Amino acid sequence: MIDELKKLPGIGGKSAQRLAFHILRSSDEDAEALAAAVRDVKASLRLCSICNNITDVEPCVYCTSPTRNQRLVCVVEEPTNIAAIEKTRHFNGVYHVLHGSLSPLQGVGPEHLRISNLLRRIEAEQVDEVILATNPTVEGEATAVYLSQQIKWAGVRVTRIATGIPVGSDIEYADEVTMMKSIEGRREV
Repeated sequence: MIDELKKLPGIGGKSAQRLAFHILRSSDEDAEALAAAVRDVKASLRLCSICNNITDVEPCVYCTSPTRNQRLVCVVEEPTNIAAIEKTRHFNGVYHVLHGSLSPLQGVGPEHLRISNLLRRIEAEQVDEVILATNPTVEGEATAVYLSQQIKWAGVRVTRIATGIPVGSDIEYADEVTMMKSIEGRREV
């Protein structure tokens, strides 16, 4: 059990051991409820055939919502990124989840990401704009550059989320890359 728990992200040997002993000390009903919850999640959740988000309905609620702008697609690396964007309540388009980012050093190329169905989606649907909301990391930037090159041929507007100094932060604590992105992304006031 400890070896299996160590496979979970953020769980090291000691945490896995604590979790295993907690499960052993719990009641049979609690242990069975945990096992049933894991089985249910694996059985009922799947990837949306349109956007690749994790869902229990096909297609997902974002792709089928009549109130969302289907012509505005926001590309993210992971399903968890959607929650951060949704918290703002300022985005009313739809999503496309890549399930990773390009990382040649780790052997992750374009064929490992869910890019082909994004390109098919752009061809088949009337998409006006694609927002690249990949992480501001080397891998995320490489993914954004690659995607912009792949999408621009279709005549679709491609934009990138802004990066820079976070609200409430102090400029003296910004690293040089963050400061550079802030200056590059400046706008008129």
